Amino acid sequence: MSARANRPSFSAPIRAGRIVDLTPAPVLMRSWRFSYRTSPAAWAAYWQPAPRPGWHDLLALTKRGEATIEGDLHPFMTHLQYFKDVLALPRQHFAVAAS
Repeated sequence: MSARANRPSFSAPIRAGRIVDLTPAPVLMRSWRFSYRTSPAAWAAYWQPAPRPGWHDLLALTKRGEATIEGDLHPFMTHLQYFKDVLALPRQHFAVAAS
């Protein structure tokens, strides 16, 4: 079984800095530049209000082997802070649910 087998995925097209759609994958014949994939358990650890070291950052998750980045890395690395900020937004909801 591949590491991706149990990872739900979504297509999230971004235009002018806004996520314009969020569609569960697979989306047939949709082009993409890069993908960032990780397990639901890794997302849950990442989205904690104060994540543990190694679970706090997108690149830390890849270094741990919990996430993979595929495709053209240039747009991801060029706009890395944007992706870190957008993908950290659910932490606010985890913080509210925990309190």
